[in-house]
Amino acid sequence: MDNSEFFVGLDIGTNSIKVVVAESSNDKLSVVGVGSERSEGVSRGVIVDIDKAAGAIKRAVKKAETQANITIRDVVVAISANMLQIEKCQGMIAVGSQSKEINENDVRQVMAAAMVQNLPSEREVVSLIPKQFSVDGFNNIRDPRGMIGVRLEMKGIIYTAPKTIVHNTKKAIQQAGLNIIHKVISPMALSQVVLNDGESDFGAVIIDMGAGQTTASIVHDHNLKLSTVDFEGGDYVTHDISIVLNTTIENAGQLKLYYGNADSKDADTDENISVEVVGKNEPDSISEEYLAEIIEARLEQVFTRLKDPLTDAGALSLPGGIVLTGGVAATPNIEKLAKQVFDVKVRSYIPSQMGMRYPSYSLGLGLVTYASRLNDIGVIADNVVNGAAIKRGSTNTQSVKELDQVQQEKVEPETVANEEPEQKQTESVQKAKPEKDKKISKVKDFWNKFFD
Repeated sequence: MDNSEFFVGLDIGTNSIKVVVAESSNDKLSVVGVGSERSEGVSRGVIVDIDKAAGAIKRAVKKAETQANITIRDVVVAISANMLQIEKCQGMIAVGSQSKEINENDVRQVMAAAMVQNLPSEREVVSLIPKQFSVDGFNNIRDPRGMIGVRLEMKGIIYTAPKTIVHNTKKAIQQAGLNIIHKVISPMALSQVVLNDGESDFGAVIIDMGAGQTTASIVHDHNLKLSTVDFEGGDYVTHDISIVLNTTIENAGQLKLYYGNADSKDADTDENISVEVVGKNEPDSISEEYLAEIIEARLEQVFTRLKDPLTDAGALSLPGGIVLTGGVAATPNIEKLAKQVFDVKVRSYIPSQMGMRYPSYSLGLGLVTYASRLNDIGVIADNVVNGAAIKRGSTNTQSVKELDQVQQEKVEPETVANEEPEQKQTESVQKAKPEKDKKISKVKDFWNKFFD
């Protein structure tokens, strides 16, 4: 029997819109179609003209449909990390006055309860990540469905973004005749493919180098912990080349693509490159070294600005180092430049799939990978965030006081007494660390400020 399923990732970038179609069959994910179209109505990763963006999305989807030989209706879309906020959340409901079996609706309700927060009116929850459930005081439960209890709690993480960004994205996709099944914060999707399991667990930094902006994101314990955006990307490199050489943006882009180098010391000093100059009949001639100096200066500036927040967060002490991806990461010797600035190990990620062997396709691949790996609890969480099941705030009406009374009746005193607060547990573990682990403890101290 054919149990295959299709997933479609939609990456709305500043310079191009990319659509990746993948087929999941027997736990294997295979890319079967790719579509790419020049972006319109997008600036620095944010849609600023819905009509133009919708038209570009339609054209990219059409190309992917032709290659994959399917009709696309549902997509998994990336939401940029611009002004992203990450917060802990916690919810609690009474399953009933007496022990009963916990079902999916109970899980939806406790998730909805966890999302009841005093968010500013201009922000919207994009994603909810359940970390653990508790049933009558018993913790570290991944999926409480089928268990028996009277009190259900959930701890998790919510990611919020400006409503304008989310609304414009949804509106353009709907106008293109598509339906969003999952919204994913871009670094979360990227982490699915650019990091290996060890890097996601022990911690690493992903630097996504796009055309309109550069995003540095910290992943630790398989979760996105921090994201910072520098509003300069590949377009600024192109602009610098255009200004310095007095050539058009189109010519500057071609020079960057065919002769670009992030290390001027490695570039050829003798080879002459012909450059069409505005206002001149005859082209000028420059060396690869001179072009590399222009490119290197801008990229070094971007890396230097990102270094401060990463250093403050303790991210440069994480064992996974830095992974570069995004279109600009294809620049020769960019790893060498990043190593000089950050003084940690650096590598680049390029998808290995045929027709996608370019770092700008990393996010599209990450989106379909994220969707294919999403478990039942993750799907339920997405439905709750999207309002498909319960409106925020429509939780069980029992008061917290009544829930506490139920808890005292059902959970034995020694169970509660033996539960050491998570913060104290962390402190006790850190005190037991040998001297050689102080560096790792320092990093953990930072994370404990944000997450249990």
